[in-house]
Amino acid sequence: MDPAGPSPTSGPSRLGDRLGLRRSWRDWLGDLGVTAGAVVLGLLMLQTTVSEGAASPDVSVPRDLAIGAASWVVLLLWGRRRPVGVAVLMMFAQLTASTVLGTGAVAVFAVARLRPWRTTAAVAVANMLVIVAEFRIGTASENDFREGVLVFGLLYLVLVTSGLLVRSRRQLIDSLRERARAAEEGQRLRVEEARLLERERIAREMHDVLAHRISLLAVHAGALEFRPDAPEDQRAAAGIIRQSAYEAMEDLREVIGVLRGDPGGAEADRPQPALTDVPDLVRESSAAGAEVVLDDRVPDPAAVPVRVGRHAYRIVQEGLTNARKHAPGARVRVTLDAPGGTVLGIEIENPIPPGPPAAALPGAGAGLVGLGERVALLGGTLEHGRTEDGRFRLRARLPLPG
Repeated sequence: MDPAGPSPTSGPSRLGDRLGLRRSWRDWLGDLGVTAGAVVLGLLMLQTTVSEGAASPDVSVPRDLAIGAASWVVLLLWGRRRPVGVAVLMMFAQLTASTVLGTGAVAVFAVARLRPWRTTAAVAVANMLVIVAEFRIGTASENDFREGVLVFGLLYLVLVTSGLLVRSRRQLIDSLRERARAAEEGQRLRVEEARLLERERIAREMHDVLAHRISLLAVHAGALEFRPDAPEDQRAAAGIIRQSAYEAMEDLREVIGVLRGDPGGAEADRPQPALTDVPDLVRESSAAGAEVVLDDRVPDPAAVPVRVGRHAYRIVQEGLTNARKHAPGARVRVTLDAPGGTVLGIEIENPIPPGPPAAALPGAGAGLVGLGERVALLGGTLEHGRTEDGRFRLRARLPLPG
């Protein structure tokens, strides 16, 4: 015995496929309707045969019904998967029982509904020839023979025409579905192409404009840093500006790589920040003239997962940037905590100035929106707003893996 148990394609599933039992409920309803038509036609044929007294003495009604019931079961189970085979079987079985005449006619309808018209024409003509031969042998008068052939000829004509119409309608619906799918796929490709072109345009503009301005800033800061007659504090400030410009160029290169669909190259060349880099970030802000206090209560920052640490670093970075924009010179407090080891808490507070800053830095207003998206990716929470004591607080909670 296989210890892994039966495969999905073995056991009852494969048996159901072989018996033709696996089909949708719509197919079951359609097949039951077709079989019901065969039952009605078969019973009408049997009643006609019995009322006219044309049944052979050695053929009883129960036997005829038993053969007809077997033909109905065969039609129900295999009429969809093997319509031609079932129609050929019924073509010869109708010689043994009157009820099978109805099953044979409905089997021809199934062939017309599921197979091309050439196959349908061949099966219908063959069945009609068998019926003509049966009526020629079994009827005594020429008038009965003509009437029987005419009735069955019209019946087969109606059934074949109906089956072909059903097949044509199904093919039309399938064609419309395929066209709709192709149209949706084409629209998706056009939208994707437009998105890629727009991202390429943005990346090109960022490279041509921002890269030029940042490089000029780095060059001028470098010239001031290495100027012999410059004061020491100015040279230190110029060094910070030059280093920041260099890092901004690296960030710009990474963003341009993401826009152009190649984020791996920039990330592979440059290590991503982690929670252990937050103290360096605070020192850089302090060296630039800001008053930043870090309260790090995380027992082991290196143990924080890289993905969580990277987002935490970006949250602190954005919080310090907002403080420089809206409250320049204010004292900023950064608190990191991991209560219980299940969540990483980040809190950034600064007092709100009484009025707008004299030289406000321009911004796009999308910083907090981006932070919300970062926190949502990790399944955390983000809160920001004015407190009762006149301070602005940014608080994030990032879940840590157990």
